[in-house]
Amino acid sequence: MPHPDTDALGCAAFRASVRSRREVIRLGALTGASLLLPDLLRARDQARAGASRSRPAAATFGRARSVIMIYLHGGPAQQETWDPKPVGPYPERGEFGAIATSVPGVSFSELLPQSARLMHTIAVIRSLTHPNANHVQAALPAMTGRHHPPGTEARGDFPPSSSDFPAIGGVLDQLRPPDRLPTWVQVGPTMTRFNGTVLHGQSPGFLGSAHGPLVIDQDLTPDQVVVEAVAADRSASAARLGPRRTLLERLDDQRRVLDAAAAVRTFDTYQDRALDLLTAPRVARAFDLAAEPAAVRDAYGRNSVGQSCLLARRLAEAGVPMISVHYCRRPPGWDTHGRHFTSMKDRLCPTLDTAFAALVSDLERRGRLDSTLVWVNSEFGRTPRVNKAAGRDHWPWAYSLVLAGGGIASGVCLGATDAIAAYPTRDPHDPSDLVATVYHLLGVPPATTLHDQLGRPHALINGKPIEALLV
Repeated sequence: MPHPDTDALGCAAFRASVRSRREVIRLGALTGASLLLPDLLRARDQARAGASRSRPAAATFGRARSVIMIYLHGGPAQQETWDPKPVGPYPERGEFGAIATSVPGVSFSELLPQSARLMHTIAVIRSLTHPNANHVQAALPAMTGRHHPPGTEARGDFPPSSSDFPAIGGVLDQLRPPDRLPTWVQVGPTMTRFNGTVLHGQSPGFLGSAHGPLVIDQDLTPDQVVVEAVAADRSASAARLGPRRTLLERLDDQRRVLDAAAAVRTFDTYQDRALDLLTAPRVARAFDLAAEPAAVRDAYGRNSVGQSCLLARRLAEAGVPMISVHYCRRPPGWDTHGRHFTSMKDRLCPTLDTAFAALVSDLERRGRLDSTLVWVNSEFGRTPRVNKAAGRDHWPWAYSLVLAGGGIASGVCLGATDAIAAYPTRDPHDPSDLVATVYHLLGVPPATTLHDQLGRPHALINGKPIEALLV
């Protein structure tokens, strides 16, 4: 099938040569000695020093102080978001057109007008690819950089294991020094399928649940919202707040969620670390979403996703290294097997567009974007084919994601797909490369080795940072 022109593909420098979708992406497992915290910090400083003497892209090592990951559970359609095909064949191209962005030659779906105005500030990768079309399983590489063994997809949905590779937040919780603030905060419910199976990649896995997140799963839209996970019992006396039982009871509830996901019962460290939360003034300030001006809250959208992103901004400003925002509260979420175009137009894209654009703009205005990585993530995209229910089905062979800040280059559109967004035609990348990029920006040395609870070593990073996405 002939390819449309450069503008239709949305990248300024389209190459004519088409690579096979079976092209092997080299995933060199990086190994090295186990790093204790002083070694980790020393290696990060040495890498930064070396970066200034080598290529400019390496100077982004450790640029991100915090990561805000907005996870779109279900898989957003690349055709209706970041990689529209307005001159492709119908019905594959869909019902919506494309609009110009603030970068000449790059177009987004007409459903993302606010994001289009920010293209000069963000980066898009249109050529992510992997072979697993199962939600539950594909979430593991999306959030950890590690795949299940070949052939696993045939097993369908199965629950996570305590031996799974850990999520980024769990890794940071082990590697970084303890703080009054939690290392990893999850805003939104633990993501599950309709059958109740928990998506892989959300837990600390073989590191143990002591390294799990502080979970905030509540309605954040009220004007005077109080974040319950860190709220004291207001009727309690100061003496009763000494042991801080209210918080511990809530943390016990959250650790049961983690236990269901990871089947690990080593919670002592998690609980002990949580004991000081209520006595730290900056904790109270960070979680005080009601302190935001009404105009700011409105700009993010008075819905769960918008307010979750606003809370994430506050947490990043306070110094929380990893904030996971789960966009999954309204089924079927982004898993649009039916009424796809209606859902994308009326609900999904407007909510994401408003929240994402507000978050990036707000961080930039406040001088925080350079040190905060915003990462819109998901397990895969959607089929070029439109099914009989006017939906698009699972499609991991080509999909698009966006990033901003924290060392990410501005105005970059990396990769391209064919005329129906089915397969990459340039710069294919496995999700392990994207996760390696995140670790690079966080300043985690590539040779870092983790040890599970039995003392067995595991190389942390399995891909290579995508230098074209870096400043």
